Amino acid sequence: MLVFLAALLSAVLMSECRQSVKKPVDCTDLYKSGQTVSKTYSIYPAGNAPIWVYCEMISNRKIPYKGGWTRRMDGSVNFYRPWNQYKRGFGNVEGEYWLGLENIYQLTRNNKYMLRVDLEDFGGNKVFALYSSFSVGPEADEYKLKVSGFTDGGAGDSLSGHNGYKFSTFDKDQDVYENNCAKLYLGGFWYSACHNTNPNGIYLWGEDGTHYAIGNVWSSWKGYAVGMKSISMKIKRVP
Repeated sequence: MLVFLAALLSAVLMSECRQSVKKPVDCTDLYKSGQTVSKTYSIYPAGNAPIWVYCEMISNRKIPYKGGWTRRMDGSVNFYRPWNQYKRGFGNVEGEYWLGLENIYQLTRNNKYMLRVDLEDFGGNKVFALYSSFSVGPEADEYKLKVSGFTDGGAGDSLSGHNGYKFSTFDKDQDVYENNCAKLYLGGFWYSACHNTNPNGIYLWGEDGTHYAIGNVWSSWKGYAVGMKSISMKIKRVP
């Protein structure tokens, strides 16, 4: 009987110990726990449901960014997709990738985050833009974008003009233009009337002005006819 009670107590204590272990909400939690290698990890922004992300753990100050809630790098993934796919996410977590609107909302709803946008053109030139505050609202608010606090890293500011707008896709038009911006510019984004940047547009492989502004452009750096070789948007928890 004593052996049985001891075993039962041990099982209860082990269960409580497992429940007390805090699951990582983001890459900052992973970094603080000693995970300092840049690679794919599972995080738990909504509680028990894991999502896979690529955590970029190396920076000048060793402050981790969660790499690639949207990432374009080789044109291998089609980003002209309907609402339900933008909601849940798609692509390859180690390649071209969209994390998913619901996941981005869950990730940014309880903590404060900043955003870094890294850009590279086909000439090998690299620039960035920093935003000290970034979050996405819930689905009931149509995943409205909140972004502010721009600091220039050579890219200029092509995102602040999208602040406060709802997300739009070709099958869910929520912009303020008379036509559907997602259909016109072949992407999914927080379009206004219509865009200053179109990171989820067509991968242009450089400069192509045949069809106006349909590419993965960042207008304040290269205008509307030059698609980026790579665009990566990363968030970091604000201390």
